[in-house]
Amino acid sequence: MTIRRLSVIGFDADDTLWQNEQFYRLTEGHFRALLADFAEGEQISERLLEAEKRNLAHYGFGIKGFTLSMIETALEVTEGKVSSEVIGKILTIGRDLLSHPVECLPQARAALEALRGRYFLVLITKGDLFDQERKLAQSGLGDFFDAVEIVSDKTATTYRRIFAKHGEGAEQAMMVGNSLKSDVVPAIASGAWGVFVPHELTWVLEHVERPLEAPRFREIETLGELPDLIAQICSAPD
Repeated sequence: MTIRRLSVIGFDADDTLWQNEQFYRLTEGHFRALLADFAEGEQISERLLEAEKRNLAHYGFGIKGFTLSMIETALEVTEGKVSSEVIGKILTIGRDLLSHPVECLPQARAALEALRGRYFLVLITKGDLFDQERKLAQSGLGDFFDAVEIVSDKTATTYRRIFAKHGEGAEQAMMVGNSLKSDVVPAIASGAWGVFVPHELTWVLEHVERPLEAPRFREIETLGELPDLIAQICSAPD
């Protein structure tokens, strides 16, 4: 006898459904060039990462916090000598991040099409509210989702709340994403399945070890493999 093991499937957005980190890398490259007279590129990146870590608790995830961290880093690296012109350019490259085109990842649409109507699909993303709403609208993927949850952070408690709100609890849910730290490990801790879909560019602060000992951990190379994986899980003997 088999049972329906899943009712809700959560999807991460950035670098799971569409490209995101590559635009931050390009912006960081421009930022390094602006401060090239004051420090080496690697040193600037290290100081920027330190500022981002400090500021997460204050500004959260997203472009606005990243831009403020660039300004803070510029002040530190130049010992307060950074010009107003450079500050203006930093604000401009930060603002440009808010208007970059949305580029969906291969097989994202096909995977959602295969699952729509069979499961309750929830987009679960963190970051700036307006930016995430903009990217979802421009992606053309919004109609595939039954619900959208934009959260300040992703923890086991977050997943328990969302999966209880939209389904039968975490035990009947799955989270799919490119971040082990945000998408997979806390989802598994909540009682859900966690499916890791690696992306070649993932923010260093999202790196943790794979939870290989967790029975509900799975890893696939692309989203194209997800429908078959879900079918296997749902058809396995109780």
